[in-house]
Amino acid sequence: MGRKESNSKQGEETKQSRWGFRGMTVRDWLQLLIVPVALVVISFLFTVQQDQRQQRIENQRAEAERELAEQNAQDEALQAYLDQMSTLMLEKDLRNSEEDSEVRTLARARTLAVLKRLDPSRKADVAQFLIDAQLVHRVISLEGADLSGLDLEHPQLWNADLSDANLSNAVLSGRTAILTDTNLYGADLSGADLSGAYLGGANLRNADLREANLSKAGLNGAYLRGADLREANLSDADLTSANLSSADLSRADFSEAELRWADLSRAKGMSNEELEQETSSLEGATMPNGQKYNDWIKDKKPQAKDEKNE
Repeated sequence: MGRKESNSKQGEETKQSRWGFRGMTVRDWLQLLIVPVALVVISFLFTVQQDQRQQRIENQRAEAERELAEQNAQDEALQAYLDQMSTLMLEKDLRNSEEDSEVRTLARARTLAVLKRLDPSRKADVAQFLIDAQLVHRVISLEGADLSGLDLEHPQLWNADLSDANLSNAVLSGRTAILTDTNLYGADLSGADLSGAYLGGANLRNADLREANLSKAGLNGAYLRGADLREANLSDADLTSANLSSADLSRADFSEAELRWADLSRAKGMSNEELEQETSSLEGATMPNGQKYNDWIKDKKPQAKDEKNE
């Protein structure tokens, strides 16, 4: 019996030795398996990384193709518009057409439609075309036009109708920017750069001028009744004889601004004292409380004297 068991045990040891498993512990097994498992994991991660990289490349290519297609579409839309307008000018005498005529109505409709489609740089091309063709001043109204982000060099928009137009973040700055007598009633000019521009006599009633840059702008005689000028920069601006009645002047910068003979009646957001402290001149102006500046100064001096005596 003992010999049989001994022979059986020897047979098992011989079998284990043949397959290389003799005396292996759990740790030995783990060490044996860790390398192939690690290789599998590394291979998997590499494959995933390659797939992600390929997907990014494909997404970038697709985005570039979409952008190119959009740019081409915009170029085509702009060219088609210019061709159509040229036809209306040459064949339908658009410049000399009657007000409310079919040709003017068609030209305005096409202009407003194309402006909605174009990016700011191409909007500038349309605006410059209308200026050069002498259509923007009295022929084609840009009322309600989408001109947001427009960046126009030397804009000659005098007497143009831009009422209710979207000019948010537009750049119409510099001494060559002429918007004399331009109708900007209710226009959105929030964030626009009009620094140094000349807007003498412009109608800016109820216009949104929040955070607009109007520093050194010529606004003499401008109509700003009810305009929203919150946080606007009006430093060094010429507002002589401008109408700012009922305007919101909250946190606006009027440092060194000229406000002689301006109407500030019922304006809110700045007190008489704040205006006097910031502005260059208020001679003849009507103050927010309805008093003439000179009368307010006279009333203020006795008060100051009494306070000093106290």
